[in-house]
Amino acid sequence: MSSPDLHFYFDPVCPFAWLTSTWVRTVAARRELAVEWRFISLRLVNASVDYDAQFPPGYEAGHTAGLRLLRVAARTRAEHGHPAVADLYAALGERVFGSGPPRDPADRGTRGFVEPALAAAGLPAGLATALDDDSWDAQLQAETDEALALTGRDVGTPILHFRPPSGTAFFGPVISRVPDPEQAVALWDHVVGLATFPGFAELKRSLRERPQLPSEGVRTGDVGVQEDWHGGSRRQHR
Repeated sequence: MSSPDLHFYFDPVCPFAWLTSTWVRTVAARRELAVEWRFISLRLVNASVDYDAQFPPGYEAGHTAGLRLLRVAARTRAEHGHPAVADLYAALGERVFGSGPPRDPADRGTRGFVEPALAAAGLPAGLATALDDDSWDAQLQAETDEALALTGRDVGTPILHFRPPSGTAFFGPVISRVPDPEQAVALWDHVVGLATFPGFAELKRSLRERPQLPSEGVRTGDVGVQEDWHGGSRRQHR
């Protein structure tokens, strides 16, 4: 089997990863690109962080839910292959981001949340038992470390590795809106152009528009309130 055109490292609770993944899926369909969906856990990235001091309320619960969902994704890949991960991530994203935020971010890491996503992806409900199985965490840590080794650690999600294994990897692009198909292809060509120049390191803007997602309370077409992010996160550094 030939190498994929792109490795896409995602955490299923990251709204920016979800928006970028939606863009990538649009381009992949139009350009017949092969994408391999891989794992990076925001909870493991921030394992040594004092969440109460450095993040807004709910982030620790949300990131922990993401880790639990990634356990299910890891088991899915082991038992059903890479294509099943693509289907599961799509189904999870629709549930996480396609409606208003849950009363408790931890709800996203429960069987009641994940089993309908498994059903939508055509996968057995029994995979949900991996939510509580921390034996998958060593694999998730290794893949998280793999992603960060490609970019350095002062980043967030998603991480895109172009033309692996020898191509360049970057954090981003971080987008707050889903481009239309023509815009999506143009954006892809610009990003690939940067990625293929060996001396390119970074193009950065820390101000971000709130992602245009129902889960963020922002309707499609609205201009969201801008926030200043640091190192790919909303860490407050108090």
